[in-house]
Amino acid sequence: MEKTTLFDKIWDSHVVKSVPAGPDVFFIDKHFIHEVTSPVAFLNLEKRGIGVKNPNRTVATPDHNVPTVDQDQTIKDKLSRMQVERLRENCAKYRIELHDLGSAHHGIVHVIGPELGITQPGMTIVCGDSHTSTHGAFGAIAFGIGTSEVEMVLATQCIMQSKAKKMRISVNGTLGPGVTSKDIILYIISKISAAGATGYFVEYAGSAIQSLSMEARMTICNMSIEMGARGGLIAPDETTFNYLKGKQYAPKGADWDKAVAYWKTLKTDDGAVFDKELVFEASDIEPMITYGTNPGMGIKVTENIPTTEGMEGSNKTSYLKSLEYMGFAPGEPVKGKLVDYVFVGSCTNGRIEDIRSVAQFVKGHQKAANITAWIVPGSREVEKMAHEEGLVKILEEAGFELRQPGCSACLAMNDDKIPSGKYAVSTSNRNFEGRQGPGARTMLASPLTVAAVAITGRITDPREVFQN
Repeated sequence: MEKTTLFDKIWDSHVVKSVPAGPDVFFIDKHFIHEVTSPVAFLNLEKRGIGVKNPNRTVATPDHNVPTVDQDQTIKDKLSRMQVERLRENCAKYRIELHDLGSAHHGIVHVIGPELGITQPGMTIVCGDSHTSTHGAFGAIAFGIGTSEVEMVLATQCIMQSKAKKMRISVNGTLGPGVTSKDIILYIISKISAAGATGYFVEYAGSAIQSLSMEARMTICNMSIEMGARGGLIAPDETTFNYLKGKQYAPKGADWDKAVAYWKTLKTDDGAVFDKELVFEASDIEPMITYGTNPGMGIKVTENIPTTEGMEGSNKTSYLKSLEYMGFAPGEPVKGKLVDYVFVGSCTNGRIEDIRSVAQFVKGHQKAANITAWIVPGSREVEKMAHEEGLVKILEEAGFELRQPGCSACLAMNDDKIPSGKYAVSTSNRNFEGRQGPGARTMLASPLTVAAVAITGRITDPREVFQN
């Protein structure tokens, strides 16, 4: 019997038709949509006189450019307001489930899908957003698509896709104090580069990965796209099942037992072959931070920025250009550098565990005077839990500003922008030039590192501030 990978098992079971020397016609179980990439897709459907094939397989929420203050009021930005209004109109017209601003389950699309139990093992999931890879944490094939593909899925519930190559990245051993899943993925990307997994779908394995919570696994899979991968996934296990049990859209009763029996088959067979295998040791991973303008430009917070030794031509030129944008020099330490803003949120680290970890470490402390601290829950549910658990009180006493759910300062598509030239240490997923605002300088890090920076006002090793 042929040994197959988890990716193969899910992919092959969803192929409707194979096109010789071409892409597969690939069935999509769940389609998430938001206000930015869906309006044109719906407009094209209307022009063509086509309806939505399976409205019950599509779930919508506005998230990218919604304000994170005064969400009960009319959106001031005209384009943002129009996009949200179009989403409402289209969802009403085609009977699509919408978790709108102000509703109990509004939030970032990649946060509400898992917390509602919509995301399940063995599924194929797409969204007009690159960080759809987040849902792969459940043992699903999940990836971002473009606007024309959003239209295709709405119209047919299928997509034309060529099967990706397969890579397995194993992280073995036990993580040290102050090291989180965000540090794991930043470490991996720093080792293989922002293009190191291009063309691959990555399965994460190893004892360090298996020990992670579901929310930590989502952080790992979320940033798969930042090393060029088509997506990332982790085999479902008891951690997955316990997370899903009792959630609104999870199977119930006998259906639950049947689902779990199937989910337990979703693992890579012993002896299955990957196109590429990488192995890392958890003991080598420390708190990480980026210093450049792509997520692969990361180092341990205790290390110096790499020098240009061995670099030549365009590689050296682009490297120096990146450092110039950031205001850094080759060979200098990042530790101790002054920071202006910290941001906790996004589909990478805007979940309740992230907020709990920050609140735990800043309790009884005050943020530094030079720091503006924003904390943005990934959903209304996360916001509600933060209030119920007393986390909001702790954070506000420490000088943090808690905003309302949305993508917020992850990207410069709403009012939450980092001013030009200012430094932000962010739990989000991208540090491109202008990503958090024109001229903004972004350094990616874990929630614990962000908490340490907030308290000290400068780049800090969290292990030195929050000693057990």
